[in-house]
Amino acid sequence: MILEVVKYGHPVLRQKGARIEAVTPAIRTLAQDMLATMYAAHGIGLAAQQVGQALQLTVLDIRGITDRPSQLTLDRQASDPEAFMPLVLINPEITPLAPLVSGPEGCLSFPELFGDVPRPESARVQAWDADGQPLDFQCGGLLARAIQHEHDHLHGILFIDRMDKATREALRPDLERLQAETKAALRAAQK
Repeated sequence: MILEVVKYGHPVLRQKGARIEAVTPAIRTLAQDMLATMYAAHGIGLAAQQVGQALQLTVLDIRGITDRPSQLTLDRQASDPEAFMPLVLINPEITPLAPLVSGPEGCLSFPELFGDVPRPESARVQAWDADGQPLDFQCGGLLARAIQHEHDHLHGILFIDRMDKATREALRPDLERLQAETKAALRAAQK
């Protein structure tokens, strides 16, 4: 089922997600619905907060992105990131492994808005998969950037929070418009 992607200005985007204690059928269904929603919106990542659920759950799929390569290391062996997709991460923990590198990002909760964000070039990821099995891998490039972007969502942090002041200022009119539209829609839905 395709879910509604909440936009900037919705309070759930600022909520820290609750830890998932067990992978239930409802969690599996939510993960599948989030993947369907992400694909329908032509995204490469989606956090539970973006569909109105404050949970530690995110989905990703970087297949087909050729202009921004990804790296993946499993069990100390270089692996094909595309063979690992789609990726469901439950309760992810991220350990930075490299210095910050600035790169372009967008977000489904911020339609048509983009900006450079500094993030570690590579990271270690520990999480559960959709079956509650442990995952432990290292990643770099676009995959590392996307996972860190989604991990931020799980803690109520938005990509605009990581942009430098000049970039945020340049986006300010669009951010204010989007926030006002979202708040107006929320008020209208409550009537």
